[in-house]
Amino acid sequence: MGFNWYLNALKHYFDFKGRARRREYWFFMLYNVIFLLIALSLDNVLGWANPVYHFGPLYNIYGLLLLIPNLSIIVRRLHDTDRRGFWILLVFIPVIGSIWILVLMLLNSKPGENKYGPNPKGI
Repeated sequence: MGFNWYLNALKHYFDFKGRARRREYWFFMLYNVIFLLIALSLDNVLGWANPVYHFGPLYNIYGLLLLIPNLSIIVRRLHDTDRRGFWILLVFIPVIGSIWILVLMLLNSKPGENKYGPNPKGI
């Protein structure tokens, strides 16, 4: 069930328009973390990891491949709360910016249609 949300986010790889509901965002992040941990583990088991940082090529490649989908789903999630995608720049404010983005990702959808499209929940 939840893996479909992950695949749906990947289908919208370069899609920065529209809206993404909370479920899509959080399932994408859940599977993203799981796959990153698997890549990290494989790097360490295979001896490919950097001895200082413990990251290796599998972890880095996976992280780079999913950089754009991560950005796009965050922007679409911000659209769902009726905010512009530029709010993503809050992450550059140390500590508080990341907390603020986290809170915005937890907010419910704005009901009805907004300037970014119809409500993905169909409400």
